[in-house]
Amino acid sequence: MTEKTPEQTNERHAEKMRKKKAARDKIMATKTDEKGLLIVHTGKGKGKSTAAFGMVFRCIGHGFKVAVIQFVKGAWDTGERTVLENYPDLCTIKAMGEGFTWETQDRARDIEMARLAWEEAKKFILDDETKLILLDELNIALRYDYLPIEEVVEFLSNKPEHKHVIVTGRNAKDELLEIADLATEMEQIKHPFRSGVKAQAGIEF
Repeated sequence: MTEKTPEQTNERHAEKMRKKKAARDKIMATKTDEKGLLIVHTGKGKGKSTAAFGMVFRCIGHGFKVAVIQFVKGAWDTGERTVLENYPDLCTIKAMGEGFTWETQDRARDIEMARLAWEEAKKFILDDETKLILLDELNIALRYDYLPIEEVVEFLSNKPEHKHVIVTGRNAKDELLEIADLATEMEQIKHPFRSGVKAQAGIEF
C-alpha cells in the first residue's frame, strides 16, 4: 500500500470538509424559525447554573434585558451576582431563597418563599422588555412540591412566544421536561467534594 504524501492527506481532508460543509449548509437552510425557548438544565453533575449564567451574560452582551430569580441560593454571596449588579439597566437579580431545604428545616417557610419567587418570576416572564429569565434551582422547589407542577407547566406552556426561560436544578420533573424545547442532563463523572475538597469561591459560587 502506497503511503500518502502530506499534500494528498491534506487534500483528502479538505474534500471531506467540503462535503460536510455542503451537507451542513443544506440542513441550516431549513432552520428559519425563531421562538422563545424553554430550557432545562438538570442532572447530578456540576454546571447547571453555571451554564445558565453563561446565557445570561451572553444576552447582556447583546444588550438584551434579563432577569434572574434564585429559588434557593439567595443566602449565598455568589460571584455571578456581584458581576450582574454592574449591569443594573440590563439585569435584575432577585435572590429569594434562604438556602437549601436541609439548612432551613422549615417547610412552611420554604413554601412561602418559593411562592413569592414564582410570583416574581411570572412578572418578568410577562414583561415585554425582558428577553430571558433564569429560574435558578426552580427544580428543587418543584421536587419538594413547594409549588404545584401543574401550575408551573401551564404557565410556562403559555409564556409569551419570544420569551426565553431557563430552569435549573436536579431532578427535573417529567412534566417539565416534556414541554421543554432544550433539555440537558449534566452527568457527574468526578467531583472534588468526594475527595474532601470544599466548595470554593470562583468555582462553586
